[in-house]
Amino acid sequence: MMAKNKEPRPPSYAVSVVGLSGTEKDKGNCGVGKSCLCNRFVRSKADEYYPEHTSVLSTIDFGGRVVNNDHFLYWGDVTQSGEDGVECRIHVIEQTEFIDDQTFLPHRSTNLQPYIKRAAASKLQSAEKLMYICTDQLGLEQDFEQKQMPEGKLSIDGFLLCIDVSQGCNRKFDDQLKFVNNLYIQLSKSKKPIIIAATKCDECVDHYLREVQAFASNKKNLVVVETSARFNVNVETCFTALVQMMDKTRGKPKIIPYLDAYKTQRQLVVTATDKFEKLVQTVRDYHATWKTVSNKLKNHPDYEEYINLEGTKKAKNTFSKHIEQLKQEHIRKRKEEYINALPRALNTLLSSLDEIEHLSWSEALKLMEKRPDFQSCFVVLEKTPWDETDHIDKVNDRRIPFDLLTTLEAEKVYQNHVQHLISEKRRVEMKEKFKKTLEKIQLISPGQPWEEVICFVVEDEAFKYITDADSKEVYGRHQREIVEKAKEEFQEMLFEHSELFYDLDLNATPSSDKMSEIHAVLSEEPRYKALQKLAPDRESLLLKHIGFVYHPTKETCLSGQNCTDIKVEQLLANSLLQLDHGRSNLYHDSANIDKVNLFILGKDGLAQELANEIRTQSTDDEYALDGKIYELDLRPVDAKSPYLLTQLWTSAFKPHGCFCVFNSIESLNFIGECIAKIRAEASQIRRDKYMANLPFTLILANQRDSVSKNLPILRHQGQQLANKLQCPFVDVPAGTYPRKFNETQIKQALRGVLEAVKHNFDVVSPVPTIKDLSEADLRIVMCAMCGDPFSVDLILSPFLDSHSCSAAQAGQNNSLMLDKIIGEKRRRIQITILSYHSSIGVRKDELVHGYILVYSAKRKASMGMLRAFLSEVQDTIPVQLVAVTDSQADFFENEAIKELMTEGEHIATEITAKFTALYSLSQYHRQTEVFTLFFSDVLEKKNMIESSYMSDSTRETTHTSEDVFPRSPRGGSLDYNYPDSEDDTEGPPPYSPIGDDVRLLPAPSDRSKYRLDLEGNEYPIHSTPLNCHDHERNHKVPPPIKPKPLVPRTNVKKLDPNLLKTIEAGIGKNPRKQPSRVPVAPPEDIDQSDNYAEPIDTIFKHKGFADDIYAVPDDSQNRIIKVRNSIVINTQSEEENGFSDRISKSHGERRPSKYKYKSKTLFSKAKSYYRRTHSDASDDEAFTTSKTKRKGRHRGSEEDPLLSPVETWKGGIDNPAITSDQELDDKKMKKKPHKVKEDKKPKKKTKTFNPPIRRNWESNYFGMPLQDLVTPEKPIPLFVEKCVQFIEDTGLCTEGLYRVSGNKTDQDNIQKQFDQDHNISLESMGVTVNAVAGALKAFFADLPDPLIPYSLHQELLETSKILEKTERLHELKEIVKKFHPVNYDVFKYVITHLNRVSQQYKTNFMTADNLSICFWPTLMRPDFENREFLSTTKIHQSVIETFIQQCQFFFYNGEIVEAPNPVACQPPPSNAVQMVEPMVPLQLPPPLQPQLIQSQLPADPLGII
Repeated sequence: MMAKNKEPRPPSYAVSVVGLSGTEKDKGNCGVGKSCLCNRFVRSKADEYYPEHTSVLSTIDFGGRVVNNDHFLYWGDVTQSGEDGVECRIHVIEQTEFIDDQTFLPHRSTNLQPYIKRAAASKLQSAEKLMYICTDQLGLEQDFEQKQMPEGKLSIDGFLLCIDVSQGCNRKFDDQLKFVNNLYIQLSKSKKPIIIAATKCDECVDHYLREVQAFASNKKNLVVVETSARFNVNVETCFTALVQMMDKTRGKPKIIPYLDAYKTQRQLVVTATDKFEKLVQTVRDYHATWKTVSNKLKNHPDYEEYINLEGTKKAKNTFSKHIEQLKQEHIRKRKEEYINALPRALNTLLSSLDEIEHLSWSEALKLMEKRPDFQSCFVVLEKTPWDETDHIDKVNDRRIPFDLLTTLEAEKVYQNHVQHLISEKRRVEMKEKFKKTLEKIQLISPGQPWEEVICFVVEDEAFKYITDADSKEVYGRHQREIVEKAKEEFQEMLFEHSELFYDLDLNATPSSDKMSEIHAVLSEEPRYKALQKLAPDRESLLLKHIGFVYHPTKETCLSGQNCTDIKVEQLLANSLLQLDHGRSNLYHDSANIDKVNLFILGKDGLAQELANEIRTQSTDDEYALDGKIYELDLRPVDAKSPYLLTQLWTSAFKPHGCFCVFNSIESLNFIGECIAKIRAEASQIRRDKYMANLPFTLILANQRDSVSKNLPILRHQGQQLANKLQCPFVDVPAGTYPRKFNETQIKQALRGVLEAVKHNFDVVSPVPTIKDLSEADLRIVMCAMCGDPFSVDLILSPFLDSHSCSAAQAGQNNSLMLDKIIGEKRRRIQITILSYHSSIGVRKDELVHGYILVYSAKRKASMGMLRAFLSEVQDTIPVQLVAVTDSQADFFENEAIKELMTEGEHIATEITAKFTALYSLSQYHRQTEVFTLFFSDVLEKKNMIESSYMSDSTRETTHTSEDVFPRSPRGGSLDYNYPDSEDDTEGPPPYSPIGDDVRLLPAPSDRSKYRLDLEGNEYPIHSTPLNCHDHERNHKVPPPIKPKPLVPRTNVKKLDPNLLKTIEAGIGKNPRKQPSRVPVAPPEDIDQSDNYAEPIDTIFKHKGFADDIYAVPDDSQNRIIKVRNSIVINTQSEEENGFSDRISKSHGERRPSKYKYKSKTLFSKAKSYYRRTHSDASDDEAFTTSKTKRKGRHRGSEEDPLLSPVETWKGGIDNPAITSDQELDDKKMKKKPHKVKEDKKPKKKTKTFNPPIRRNWESNYFGMPLQDLVTPEKPIPLFVEKCVQFIEDTGLCTEGLYRVSGNKTDQDNIQKQFDQDHNISLESMGVTVNAVAGALKAFFADLPDPLIPYSLHQELLETSKILEKTERLHELKEIVKKFHPVNYDVFKYVITHLNRVSQQYKTNFMTADNLSICFWPTLMRPDFENREFLSTTKIHQSVIETFIQQCQFFFYNGEIVEAPNPVACQPPPSNAVQMVEPMVPLQLPPPLQPQLIQSQLPADPLGII
């Protein structure tokens, strides 16, 4: 039973492989292939196949266990499966004949039979015989696999007869065939199956094969199998066929012809090779090794198959070829990179065509090696060529190997480079020529398409030469230039029409009528029409300008970094710091000076002559003057010396003064030039403040030869130059003197120097009686326009170059302090320098004692802004006008400048203001004394100004703008004014076109009363010492500061009257009329409801009414001084101010008005805009007729829009909505009830309003219907998602989000980039949050239809009128559900985003209210030309606010929330009374809170209070 269950063992067969064997004589030089056939069958893998097997052995090897002294080899066994799946084991025996390597005869063996008989043996026996593998195994059996022949014996079951059909080696085929025939006869006797194996068929000789086939055909059942052991063709087939013959149960063997079998085998090899090569190609690093790669691939089936078929050696060769290809490819790429980088290197090192145009390549190489940047472009290797060094592996080193330049490719690149430079030069020339052609064509307008221009240039030579792309690029550049210029000119035009914009409604948004008026006025301007093709851009600029009018801050200033406020802060931060550090006591002991250092300047030896004369009058360099001995150190220097400036000021010699001597017109002019150089040098480098004010003295040398002829001319010219330089002039004394210089002249000059030295000492010495630095007697505001063509330091130089200038309090970055003697006392004047747009808030809400209004005589816009600003200034406040230009010559040479300077003077004459001119090319018109008369006028009117200010403060209920003056109202501004001339006592002085030549001096009567210091400070000669002055009320005791010095005014002459007449004739202006000293009565058309308090004294008083008063805080105890009809004099105040308070409240005195009603020029300018659109009244009629309110027409506000009590910050450029005051509308409707008509029609259909497209480029995304931009899977437009995600990730807490405008260029760029690539990352563009927010709003603005459909506007309006909150919200929710599904999804997304923004209101200050103001026009797209819409704008805004606040309720089924406190995000109020939120901050300090004035005070008949 056990035997039956045991699995049968597979059948085993022994096959004996036989064939021609024997000595070399018998078989030739090589065998017939028996061993190779056995090897390939038993071990078919390529690595186990050995093509060489030898039969010549040593005795030792023959006796080894493998051969075992036998003439046959045991090759082992092979287990094989048949077609029917039955396995069998085949043992392979090779019958051969081993030859002794010594005797070359067959080895002696136990079986000495001949090979034919021995090979036919069917039974073999050899104890412990080992399996044969290869020849190398013999003698080294332990290193190979050891497998014994089974049981030491085998029975042969069949024979494989090998016949070599190749050419053979020294062997005749017939002899082989004869041997085979004999062998076959012997084998057939064994009755065993025989198969003939035709070996080496890969080298087959056809007729040999045919003979073998013929031989087999003559034998019964003898089959021929064509084999090739080398290519493993039919090897297995011949053994399988033999087994089939031995096993009768198997079918007839299938013999495949060699060629067919070979093709099958080769196809198998090719397939395996392809797979292996693909596997190898996955290796991309040419540094990889076979060992590493083979270990990684050894388990891959494709790798194993190829190794089995072709072997490891071939696989390694294939891998090596691949690695070499990788390396060569790497070298090729590196070379290509170097060749491609060579043009850039040549552009860097050989960029000049003039240098290399005629150089050969070798010469160019030498030139390149000398360049300093050579090492950065090329590398010189120690070993060459470069591709055989390790440099190929230095991928990070982009430098080009220098030996590569010796190749033909490099030389060709150089030649191309030269040709490129030549063609590029020509191309650039043609492009510039084409550009000039375009500039000459006047018909090209901004925004004109290129297609419309081609017809003008089609015949142009340059146009024909350059490419279309170049021509379009040049035209694009030309268009950008003319567009930019047109926009700049348009912006300039807007500033020129400043009166048109600074007279707007109090609700801080222009009405429809006002916008129509603006367009009507501007449309007459060519600069308006120039942007006709860019109407959206023009409208954007206009809205941006209006937005700036509402929110004028330095951050939103249209001049950018050229904003005057920024420039002033930067200049003061640097200059005042240098002033504080530069002030040192240069002459510490100047009060008791014993030594005087004098610098003597002259020409042609005059300086040395004067020095000799002084030494002649001295004793051992000691000079006696006024009873005191002075040691003199004289340094004469010729004016022609090239070392003039270096000799003037050295560490060893610091001059106290400079004597300038002359004796001719030539020497005088030369002296004047030298002094100008010295002052300019000192002013530019500011190395020493005293050096800039070094005292100069002009000394006229006596003319002995021609006294009567030249002396008067020299005297006149010398006096003229002295007036210009503001220095003393020492004339030749009367009489006849034999010498050039007189003792009287020298003493007079020395006295002037000593006085100047003492003056300098007083300036830098401390004065303990000056008031506290935190207080100021006068507060002046200097206004300048941003972008004016002059530097800020020019208008500030009169103050910064003054010794009396100091910094204001910390935090006041735009202010400075001046210490000036005005009247009888030293005063502290605080000057705040602001731009006009920043000064607007100061003009109404801050206490300002005077304005210095600066304008450029080269710029109409500057004058326009001045007029607009001045028109709203109260006429009680003194004003100084300053015109700035380059030189006096401009007045005579330029009509435009002359016109603007004349207009400025004319306005100043009309309003009785001061006027002066400032010249940028003149160093001597920048002195503080030009403002002395203005400061005196301001001081005289100080009490009246403060009284008016306090009275207005009690009546005004509007909130204040951002404060400029901290703790004390102050203003600042900088200006230059000349004192009145002697003959000009009627009004303000005109500009002086002769300022570079003659200095207009005060009248002699004035000079007799006052003395002028260097800074132009007037103070009485008899004034008491400074430390004896009483402190003014309400001022703290100040720290001591240094007293002011005196300036020498020795022998100052009056101008020649004839010269003055000549100058006035040259100016060519009309003589000024005597201005009326009586205040101009306000026109009848002034609205009597203006914010001015009227004293009851000025109107008829009924019985029982107490006298009302002005309340003036004029007491150190803060008592209120009542000013009655008569003058009330406070003794202490009078003493401190230096004069009596001359404020009279008579019955006939008017209340303050504004300058626009005092100046016909200002009034007519403002009214001219109104006439253009409303009437044809003349200037006189406009000035005199009553200004009654026209029915149904816009009434311009007299107050500035910035100071409106409405929340003006809600407007701006981001809010193009036009809102109106509901109460104002109601009042207007009440005034004209006869025009009110009942609605006869049920409802009007809302007109669709399509605003102009803001884009100037074609887009396939923006401006498309919303339905085209979304899908059911993505209901939100991708651009909206990107913008919202960016804002919420980076800028949710940005202050003013959606209110502050982003950069328009950045907004357009965002949309353009998105047009090109929807996957663009906003983070990578580096744009601001405000720019992205603007682009998002622009997206909705560009939609063909608003996000909230027009059809639902009326329903929203009606629903919003429901008073009950819950009902109203539910009705709104139902309306929202009527939205188109696409609109609903986007609206929900946007409102949810805005709700998130509003939740951060504490940091971004954007409540739901603020956001609704910014967003409702974008979401609803109102038609601002529809008058019916104007009255509902506030309601629509509140609807959007409700959506934002109740977002959770409307879209997420949340609860109704209580509205948040809108005040929480606003800045705190400035005081307890004014609770209205201020406008956009001006970034200036808070104001001094005025003393509260009691509204009701009992009559005080005694006048004690």
